[in-house]
Amino acid sequence: MPRRILQLLVGLALYGFGCALTVTAGLGVDPWTVLAEGLSLRTGIGVGWMTNLLGAVVLLAWIPLHQHPGIGTLANIALVGTAMQATLAVVSTPSAPLPRVAMLGAGLVAVAVASGLYIGARFGPGPRDGLMTGLHARFGTPIWLCRLAVEGSVLVLGWWLGGTVGIGTVVFAVSIGPLVHMALPLFDIPPENRSPQPGAVSAPGTQAARRPA
Repeated sequence: MPRRILQLLVGLALYGFGCALTVTAGLGVDPWTVLAEGLSLRTGIGVGWMTNLLGAVVLLAWIPLHQHPGIGTLANIALVGTAMQATLAVVSTPSAPLPRVAMLGAGLVAVAVASGLYIGARFGPGPRDGLMTGLHARFGTPIWLCRLAVEGSVLVLGWWLGGTVGIGTVVFAVSIGPLVHMALPLFDIPPENRSPQPGAVSAPGTQAARRPA
């Protein structure tokens, strides 16, 4: 258990750090961060804090979908945006193109490793992944279609609000799945040999939860 908790906390902090690097690179970010950026610009709330708030709002959408959060879900909401905001406070955007590209690449790798860490700890999915699996369970819609519809809508809304959409957004979409696929086996902790508790959240080691939230 101590290893799992440590792995969860390190993974979530690293995830926020990686997201902050992609934001600072200024070349485009993932759809949910695009939305957080857009809302941050409109409200004056830091993008990291807005990421936490968005996670909490998404968690509310779990209620009609009859999803049950795990410890990892709640920790995700509290820690990812906080680590992101702390990193953004000390890291500045490079002026030259190559360092910005390197920063984007480092951010993607950090997010992938972080996803392997916190998903592998098996404390429950992040709020966004839980939304996708909840929609799938409630309506029978394929996971890929749920993700496409939700993240496509989030991306368009975030772009309209002023979030950064660019080559980094495309690179993130294309590369994050394979990178997480490589990272997860390195950090996956097999479940204990005991019967699952009633109402327990299934470990997010299925294909539906391979992508970070």
